Amino acid sequence: MALGIFDSLDLDYAGSLARQAMDLMSQHRIPPSPDNFSIWFQYVARSSTELNRTIDVLIGNGKTFDDVINRDLVRTYLIGGQQANLSDKIRGLVSSAKELLASAIDDQNTQIKTLQDVSTQAEIADPKALIGSLLDELLKATSRAKNLEIGFDKTSQELDELRETLAQSDRSAKTDPLTGLANRRALDEVLYAAQIKAMETGGALSVLLVDIDYFKQFNDTYGHQVGDQVLRLTAGVFRDLLREADFAARYGGEELIGVLEGAELKTARDVAERIRATVSERKMRKRSTGEELGAITVSIGVAEFQPGESIGDLVERADRALYQAKRSGRNRTATELDLEDDLAA
Repeated sequence: MALGIFDSLDLDYAGSLARQAMDLMSQHRIPPSPDNFSIWFQYVARSSTELNRTIDVLIGNGKTFDDVINRDLVRTYLIGGQQANLSDKIRGLVSSAKELLASAIDDQNTQIKTLQDVSTQAEIADPKALIGSLLDELLKATSRAKNLEIGFDKTSQELDELRETLAQSDRSAKTDPLTGLANRRALDEVLYAAQIKAMETGGALSVLLVDIDYFKQFNDTYGHQVGDQVLRLTAGVFRDLLREADFAARYGGEELIGVLEGAELKTARDVAERIRATVSERKMRKRSTGEELGAITVSIGVAEFQPGESIGDLVERADRALYQAKRSGRNRTATELDLEDDLAA
């Protein structure tokens, strides 16, 4: 739970938000787990614009907050513990590096002072004793340098390991663990960059929104494990049939989204049709019994970016096209042009 929220609120206000969160969870039939409560407390506290936008879209589209969506919200928006541990490790490594550098400076100052003392005694000291002192200092300096080298090597190795851990953490924070596709966090970054590029260059940009037909029926009939299997299979086909430069993400629940830079509406529709047809040809059996499951099909909505519009408008138009495809019988692709034809009629 985001403790920072509570730090900035008095108890009465926090209690009011907690009651609002519980009321909303009861209204949407969400199990009152600590993680779910944390999500909805943050929602009513409006502590995350991205979280509020996601939940508002789900509510606006009449989505059911089932186990899949609840898990997705928790995975996407309840991160922080791992980053805190990494911050502690970074602070520890910085402290170690500072100690090594301080030790190196002290050793260097000690060696300079010793050599100065030897130099002062050079005219009056026994040459053999002088040479012996110099050799001793050189040996000590060599030993200190070796120890410092070992220390720096160890710190350098730890920094390399930390760099890889941070890279893995960044990938995990931007990857949906169930499908292996990018998540909403990564999607927002890609959509923003694609919008800027399209506006600067005048290039095309299209979006595919994919929804698995009768997904709730799979979950209710065969259980969530089979539902997850259906989602993974569909995500695999989706990822494999997008073009190499395209971007695939899980949009939420059973919905997937593709960002196709440089693709006009016709090209995007052709890609969508290949995905739809390939999914409909796949057969799945229940692993435990060998029972063949019902046909897996998807409906797809396609829209092309219009200069000056927001990304929200683009995705909303693709979403309307998706529901046009569902209203038209499912297992089909609809574009924004079908919406225009529908409205004109």
